Amino acid sequence: MPVTPFHFGPGVLFHAVAPRKVSFIAFVAANCITDCETIYNVVRGNFPLHRFLHTFVGAAVVAAMTVALFIAMRRLARSIPIPHWLEWQQLTLPPVIVGALLGSYSHIVLDGIMHADMRPLAPWSEANPFLYAVSMGTLHWACVVLAIAGGLLWLRTRPNRPGSASPDS
Repeated sequence: MPVTPFHFGPGVLFHAVAPRKVSFIAFVAANCITDCETIYNVVRGNFPLHRFLHTFVGAAVVAAMTVALFIAMRRLARSIPIPHWLEWQQLTLPPVIVGALLGSYSHIVLDGIMHADMRPLAPWSEANPFLYAVSMGTLHWACVVLAIAGGLLWLRTRPNRPGSASPDS
């Protein structure tokens, strides 16, 4: 699933279930950072396409990179105007860390299911215990269903939605 919104489906649900504990922005950023490796390898014609960042060890590095990027952007935003889309500057570090970890590790599992060149347990093992655990169709549909369920849950529970009582009432 290189650079595809399918990866974001679980993140929508994670964020909807725990919006103050899981940053969806960090979840998406971690997935995009992970797939930079695949894009690079596709452009360069390198095989296998899924290498270090597509391992559980690499996922920890991606999560750390995501958090570091968030911290750097927050510092940079103090001195130069950076768009404040989705109110990202209001995020605190804990939900960014959780979102980055969930994003990077879920990426490994999802890609591990469908890509034969994945070695998620490297450097300890060349095995891919996730490969073909479910069909690609099932995998894609599961991601879509998780996104829809998360979106509906988020719409139902978000604060300040039309028709909801204000927190002060």
